[in-house]
Amino acid sequence: MPDRLEYCDVPTPIGTFRIVYRDQVVSIVDLLERGSDQVGAPPEAWHRRSLGPPASPPRQLSEYFRRRRETFDVRAEPVGASAFDRSVYDALLRVPAGRTITYGELARRTGHAGSARAVGGAMHRNPIPIIIPCHRVVGDDGGLKGFGLGLWRKRWLLDREGSWPLRSRSAEGPRDRAQTTLDRVAVVAS
Repeated sequence: MPDRLEYCDVPTPIGTFRIVYRDQVVSIVDLLERGSDQVGAPPEAWHRRSLGPPASPPRQLSEYFRRRRETFDVRAEPVGASAFDRSVYDALLRVPAGRTITYGELARRTGHAGSARAVGGAMHRNPIPIIIPCHRVVGDDGGLKGFGLGLWRKRWLLDREGSWPLRSRSAEGPRDRAQTTLDRVAVVAS
């Protein structure tokens, strides 16, 4: 039945994620793990026990983790997100897999230069991780900063996308010359 709210649990190498969606519109991606805060599925949502048809949001999430997909063909609709959060998420959706961006650069791109901490808050409130790729946001020094799913998962996701260890060419360009990066290590080793 089209246009009904559904949810599906998708097993992945880093845990099982519950995805809540209506057609191609995703509203929640939640890690199902003991001890983690969980948003949960709305009571009216229908539980889909299989990944569904080709191109369904659960199937796309599964394909991402099996390295068969780099981008998602869904619309992320974070319920309850503020206008600021939505502007940050929209800008973040334009950072491709294999690239990273700093909190400060993301703030600048949304017209809120100097609001890196507020961007961090938006990342913390992101109800659709992976699809809204908050794992691609790093500190100004290029280091891994907070991640609600755990820093080890952030590192795993960046590695899966080919950007860990962090490369010197992130979404906003080359990093400081003194930073040790995979690119620099490869040149020294040659």
